[in-house]
Amino acid sequence: MKIKTVIPDGLKKHYNKELELYRISLLKGDLSKAWHHLERSHILGQSYPYEHSYSHWLMLKFGLRHKNLKEVLGQILRLAVGGWKSFIDHVPTGNTGGSDVPPLKRMKLPLDLEKVLTKYNAA
Repeated sequence: MKIKTVIPDGLKKHYNKELELYRISLLKGDLSKAWHHLERSHILGQSYPYEHSYSHWLMLKFGLRHKNLKEVLGQILRLAVGGWKSFIDHVPTGNTGGSDVPPLKRMKLPLDLEKVLTKYNAA
């Protein structure tokens, strides 16, 4: 069992870039694009407890802001269990993290994120 607690610096830069793009899109009112970047932050950070949980926290806030009960309930569940699954590196690769996707479903990685994750041995 591989225990991960700290995201590699290079990967952290990509994760933070997705969060920055999320915030910019949110400020512009482009909710679809904002959500897209949240999903990408989840993919990049899901193997690391803090980043994984923070992506879900932002998804919960997004769901609350837009009065999406399904998203809110789904994110509460994911916040309760996601961090410890990251800690023991038992996460479904490529999962975008939203409540529209089963929590344990593996998904195909976008090619650019697959390259990033492979570079930092996080895939």
